[in-house]
Amino acid sequence: MTASDLEQLGINVVRGLAMDAPQKANSGHPGTAMALAPLAHVLFTRVMRHDPGDPSWPDRDRFVLSAGHACILLYSMLFLTGYGLTLDDIRQFRQWGSATPGHPEVHHTAGVEVTTGPLGQGVGNAVGMGLAERWLRARFGSDVVDHFTFVICSDGDLMEGISHEAASLAGHLELGRLVYVYDDNHITIDGPTELAYNDDVAERFAAYGWHTEVLGEVANDTDVLESALRRAMAVEDRPSMLVLRSHIGWPSPDKMDTAAAHGDPLGVDEVRKTKEILGLPPDEQFWVPEEVLAFYRSSGERGRRLRDEWRARFAAADIDRTAWEACMAGRGLEGWEAKLPTFEPGTELATRRAINQCIDATVELIPGLVAGAGDLTGNTGMRLANGVDQSAEHPEGSQVHYGIREHAMGAMMTGMAMHGGVLPVAGTFFIFSDYMRPAVRLAALSDAHVVYSWTHDSVGLGEDGPTHQPVEHLAAMRAMPNLRLIRPADANETAHAWRIAVDSDGPTGLALSRQGVPVLKGTAEAYEGVARGGYVLRDTDGRPDVVLVGTGSEVHVCLEAAGLLASGSGSGSGSGGRRVAARVVSLPSWELFALQDDEYQDGVLPPDVPTLAVEAGASFGWERYADESVSIDRFGASAPGDQVLEHLGFTAENVAARAGALLDRSGG
Repeated sequence: MTASDLEQLGINVVRGLAMDAPQKANSGHPGTAMALAPLAHVLFTRVMRHDPGDPSWPDRDRFVLSAGHACILLYSMLFLTGYGLTLDDIRQFRQWGSATPGHPEVHHTAGVEVTTGPLGQGVGNAVGMGLAERWLRARFGSDVVDHFTFVICSDGDLMEGISHEAASLAGHLELGRLVYVYDDNHITIDGPTELAYNDDVAERFAAYGWHTEVLGEVANDTDVLESALRRAMAVEDRPSMLVLRSHIGWPSPDKMDTAAAHGDPLGVDEVRKTKEILGLPPDEQFWVPEEVLAFYRSSGERGRRLRDEWRARFAAADIDRTAWEACMAGRGLEGWEAKLPTFEPGTELATRRAINQCIDATVELIPGLVAGAGDLTGNTGMRLANGVDQSAEHPEGSQVHYGIREHAMGAMMTGMAMHGGVLPVAGTFFIFSDYMRPAVRLAALSDAHVVYSWTHDSVGLGEDGPTHQPVEHLAAMRAMPNLRLIRPADANETAHAWRIAVDSDGPTGLALSRQGVPVLKGTAEAYEGVARGGYVLRDTDGRPDVVLVGTGSEVHVCLEAAGLLASGSGSGSGSGGRRVAARVVSLPSWELFALQDDEYQDGVLPPDVPTLAVEAGASFGWERYADESVSIDRFGASAPGDQVLEHLGFTAENVAARAGALLDRSGG
């Protein structure tokens, strides 16, 4: 068997696996994987710098399968080239507990770089990866950082709006070393793409400033594919889009070029007929001959050699190794938190302003920090005092202007974090987290170390009105698994929240106020309380009669209400104006509080003491911690923020009255 014959057999074996795995699972997408088997073969054996023996090698090329439904293609290549998947893993495709889930999941399967599921996300992730590579190369030099990001995307990826946002910014930033291949197969689940889509993709991406090339009908020509990829790799000053006309399900005799080859197994008879065309044993499933497996495994030798060469260059490189290690860990240098500012009680400062002071005070000690915003840089506290704008002229710039592209911003942040070497923090108004939500969800699923600065977090933002006032967003983000949401009460709690966000794994969302809030007595010393999600900010001499629990800008209202209750001037009509002992609890993070044991939680929020929650957002979920809540189960209104809050009941007088009424109903 010639080398060419062996390669072709290997490609056909991949096609066989792409048919067999969905057929056994009775679920999956075989057609795209079958059509793109030659492209994957070229990428993994000829073009990409990767080492299956060290999947986290920092200078490896990255591969993003944005068309994540075609994951059996990626799993087949990871198995064949030696990333640790077994043939049994391929047989367990889409089954409970398997290493081969229905869409790729980072950390779950070695060799998967990002979790791609919702179409378009991988397009944005890869732009973030390309930005991270260029930023690190500018900082540490090309001897240490010198790699590419390769992407396979589909018509579904390019129809989704996120691809427009991400492609526009990538072109504006002139990000080279990004090589996308668009699988132009003309098929969606509904049928031909022409039902809803006739974009000229090459012209569209050229308009964004990309290098583009229409390859035509060459999906089965490995040499032409390799040449096209290498031409794109030579373009250093802009991203590249290669348009590849493929035929979904090739060479299935009855289902090629049909929607039937997209989202469903081909069927036993069609699999058999297709295998006969390919020269595979028609009645044998998951057939991988030894010579094919040996060929793919031997391709890893090149990767090991390249990795060893990189290790030698890295050992000889004149770089700041402490900074490198902090970048790779996404952490601050040792003792960085000592630079955090402390704010004096009695002063007033919006927490969005406080986060800016915290970042500016510590940025030099967090080497991997890259900050930005969706056009709201100053508004969200994301303007670095001495930040250099990221651009082609200044690839080392740590200030990213994402523009009004929140969807792409979120996906890019995840891509940067999963690339490694960058701690991305970026901001927008909390209401616009709706645009980011799919990316935030995937960051949470991926345990990506990112920090979101979501400001203008309540109706207190004022005149912009209900279209811009987030009332349901705290509840919505709290419902998302693995997202750490912190709503600090004042500037000192904001400093503690920044420390937690930097020092912790996974994503953190900071919900920050537009309006000024007073710095409270006792918060400067409350790092441990914030880190545990909640703590007693003001206590009573003995057992409390009632607990007032608040978050964010409403904590100071709770304190004022507690003062009224203690004086007997705000305890409600039914309690005769008597003095009421009210404990005040700050609960900045439900997620962190939920991690504490029952003893701690009950010590902060005694279950047998009437509890009133105060938060300028929806009441949904507060029944977990409180008997009643002063909350907002309606949309807001356009007026100065203090007036909106007053009209909706966020005054010390109303909170005290509500607490007194609760106490009366509880028999206290």
